[in-house]
Amino acid sequence: MSLYKIHPIVMGTKIFDKGMMTYQHDYGKTYTIPIYCWYLEGGDKKIIVDTGEMSPIQSEDREKAIGGKIYKFEEGLGLWGLSPEDIDIVIHTHLHNDHCENDYKCENATFFVHQNELKRIHDPHPLDFRYLEDYILEVEESGQIELVSEDQEILPGISVIHTPIHTDGGLTVLIETSQGKAAITGFCVIMENFYPPKEIKAMEMDVIPPGTHVNTYESYDIMLKIKEMADILLPLHEPKFASVEEIP
Repeated sequence: MSLYKIHPIVMGTKIFDKGMMTYQHDYGKTYTIPIYCWYLEGGDKKIIVDTGEMSPIQSEDREKAIGGKIYKFEEGLGLWGLSPEDIDIVIHTHLHNDHCENDYKCENATFFVHQNELKRIHDPHPLDFRYLEDYILEVEESGQIELVSEDQEILPGISVIHTPIHTDGGLTVLIETSQGKAAITGFCVIMENFYPPKEIKAMEMDVIPPGTHVNTYESYDIMLKIKEMADILLPLHEPKFASVEEIP
């Protein structure tokens, strides 16, 4: 089995109310999140998780807020000697636009997407404005999408599990590393969601569901499961990884 190194690459940001991350907590606070593409180095395939924004805002203010540099897709892959055409596999945590805007550039890749997520992007609920099917039509029409219907191994050392927390078809990616099992969450959270502050722990809450979710109670339970199974937690929008080149 291959052991992998994980390289978080910032390929976008969002500025919004922190409550979008932390359900029932810290509403009214302005918060900046990084949007990552994760390069999984190891084995003989070039693998990334999500593709980020097509035209990220690259500003000193935003880079200061997240503590790291923001890259365009080609720039970010270039850090590791890669181009979009080199990518063999893209694993999608979900298909909200900021996670799939560069899909069309990966013309040689196979895209792993949960079947519920593909259904949802073509028929989004009115409450969820973050889906835009235009970003995946090209790879869908070219037959590059491989649907995931259950928890499965993608390659030795890399597997996905269905975690319908933030979206119906969220996939958490489990990666074997030299320091144990890492989990890139299939839902939009920060580290505080897994390790709440004292005032939240005092209410006997061990995790905080994301501010946008499919079902609050189920989200809580699934998050506990992920927290228990992972040696290394990689919340999808945690700012501290913006300055990290390699995990572990």
